[in-house]
Amino acid sequence: MFKKLLQHRGIKLTLEILVLLLIYFAIKAYIQRDLIQGAAPPIQSTLLDGQAVNLQSYQGKPLLLHFWATWCGVCKLEEDSIDAISKDHPVVTVAMSSGSNKEIEAYLKENNLSFPVINDNEGELAQRYGVSGVPASFIINAGGKISYTEVGYTTGWGLRFRLWLAE
Repeated sequence: MFKKLLQHRGIKLTLEILVLLLIYFAIKAYIQRDLIQGAAPPIQSTLLDGQAVNLQSYQGKPLLLHFWATWCGVCKLEEDSIDAISKDHPVVTVAMSSGSNKEIEAYLKENNLSFPVINDNEGELAQRYGVSGVPASFIINAGGKISYTEVGYTTGWGLRFRLWLAE
């Protein structure tokens, strides 16, 4: 009888875990439904340091395109990972609705961050990529196609692994 009870509880627990996973992946799919797929839309802009940036110039190697905001709590959790990745891989970040260039520069200095930033205060780039919430990450492969998207927290190791796969 005890064996049957354990089997019943094991089946029930397994079903509960499967339902939770189904809910998780359904929510994730819903949140990411508007993110652009396929060829990465072109970006021709200027970084905070005045340097021109053109996504086409990164073709031939994978790129992390990361949307974030200074007011975003989850973004703060992964900003050190994004900064570390930018030392080893091409990274372009887009600060959404985060104020003036001077305000973003002050935030970067205060938090000892050095990744390249485009100020998208009006949300034009975010709209072009279908981003409605931050953080949002895109891995653009060597051929200029989006190979991975994520909204919400992502580990640095996970992003590095996806950059490696995009090679």
